[in-house]
Amino acid sequence: MVDRLQVIEIFTAKEQKFLESLKKEYQTNIASLPPTLYLKELERLTIELSWKSSQIEGNTYSLLETERLFKEKQEADNKTKEEAIMLLNYKDALTYLMDNNDIGKTINIRFLEEIHILLTKDLNVSGNIRARAVGITGTAYRPLDNNHQIRESLQTMCDFINVKDNGFEKALLAVAIISYIQPLEVGNKRTGLMVSNALLIAYDACPLSYRSVDSLDYKKAMLLFYEQNNLSAFKQIFIEQNELGVKNYFQ
Repeated sequence: MVDRLQVIEIFTAKEQKFLESLKKEYQTNIASLPPTLYLKELERLTIELSWKSSQIEGNTYSLLETERLFKEKQEADNKTKEEAIMLLNYKDALTYLMDNNDIGKTINIRFLEEIHILLTKDLNVSGNIRARAVGITGTAYRPLDNNHQIRESLQTMCDFINVKDNGFEKALLAVAIISYIQPLEVGNKRTGLMVSNALLIAYDACPLSYRSVDSLDYKKAMLLFYEQNNLSAFKQIFIEQNELGVKNYFQ
């Protein structure tokens, strides 16, 4: 799969120019924001990222319930404790990445495991690389089921991403390939999204909330990549969410 990605251009020249213009706009916006407004906008992004990413993995909290959980420490009625913990873990993970904003410059398996541990804290989930088979609903694709092969694939992914000098390419490849390999028993999408954001943050781009993405469209785009190694649908989502992030946060 990595071999096939090595021989294609991830973004066209037009797409790359557009993404770079968005990054420049984002940097201009945050440079002019007073600290109190910056923190307020970061809180809004964190709430919406936590809500949407959790929703993609089956969490049933609404956006308003997530906001109340974050701001008032009030859990929603008729929801599980685990759902609240999942959401709050996103806040800790994103805070960690923003406080250590260059940590994503070089990624490795240990970094992926650290992000996964932050995202699954207090959820009784193994933090180790998966050692048994998993299936993915809606597709005949089956990820690797051998721990050694999974680690080998992750190392190949890290090496492949680390030699690139384009932060947007790195971020898109990370979220897609981590989801493809499914290295963890639980939380692969969460981990992929957060590692991708770590790369965007490290390259001075706006982190993505995926707020406006329909969960079904997100999953369909990933299934296309799983089955055909075709990134086109998810790349379009990625570009659109970069634009949404810059146009809607830190204004």
